[in-house]
Amino acid sequence: MNYEDILKEFKGKRILVVGDVMLDAYILGKVTRVSPEAPVPVVALDKKENRIGGAGNVALNLKNLGASPIIASVLGTDSEGAILEDLFQKRGISSDGLVRSEFRKTTVKTRVISSKQQLLRIDSENTHALSSEHEQLLFEKIIHLIEIGLDAIILEDYDKGVLSEKNIQRIILEAKKNNIPVTADPKKENFHHYHGVSLFKPNLKELKEGLNIDFSFENERNAFETAVQNLRKAVPHEASLITLSEHGVYICNESEKAYIEAHKREITDVSGAGDTVIAVATLCLLANAPIDVIAKIANIAGGMVCEKPGVVSISFEELKDEVHELL
Repeated sequence: MNYEDILKEFKGKRILVVGDVMLDAYILGKVTRVSPEAPVPVVALDKKENRIGGAGNVALNLKNLGASPIIASVLGTDSEGAILEDLFQKRGISSDGLVRSEFRKTTVKTRVISSKQQLLRIDSENTHALSSEHEQLLFEKIIHLIEIGLDAIILEDYDKGVLSEKNIQRIILEAKKNNIPVTADPKKENFHHYHGVSLFKPNLKELKEGLNIDFSFENERNAFETAVQNLRKAVPHEASLITLSEHGVYICNESEKAYIEAHKREITDVSGAGDTVIAVATLCLLANAPIDVIAKIANIAGGMVCEKPGVVSISFEELKDEVHELL
């Protein structure tokens, strides 16, 4: 199977994304002077934008790559939640797994950007766990979607409280019963709860935090590989995909391993790169790509979004052209 055949397999895949959805708000303008009130730049406002973020950005990447994503999360009953639902509808992303709660506010990350550089970020969020009622409501929606039929489930955790140990384990169990692969992009709080997933994708920082260890990747490659093996014992799973920032990615399973170096790029903003990597890796997994090919294509995709300001997704044609050029 060549690379183009793998990419063609992306089309129409029905993938449920479960996790913390956010509204990414952007304030864009120009800086021409420093404030006389304090040593801070004055931003002359050009425009404001609202975009889908967090787990929603994973779904957006899937949609733009030809898949059919469904989002499952908990939003507030506030205006920001309504904006997100409207954005999902406009982008053609099913929100059949969404639950609205009057006890939570919708997470909003507001970024101030000038000349493609982020100057400031303001977060408005709740990070406490869901109530048992909303935890169960979310799980029931997920069960219904599993019964209808899914090709894969992505668990996208931002430590904002939507994913709980109980629901993570129940989702993985139900998926296994229905032969549905599950991939996971973890954060620290639930790091050790993803037993049995098909692909586990922490970044290097999350790997160190999750195992409570420290080492220099550049100078201690053996320590890194030992850490990955310890990860595989602590959180049993099939394939490990570790993103390494400027060093590329590392992937392994029980019998194979591969380091894929990053391609030289002009880095503008790394926001959302992990969302793109887990989306593309999941699609490649469904296309039965070899593990080194999963890593190569996901590595290209993650690098592409780093060249653009803010949290963005990539299109099928953009990825196809880059894969053709670089592989």
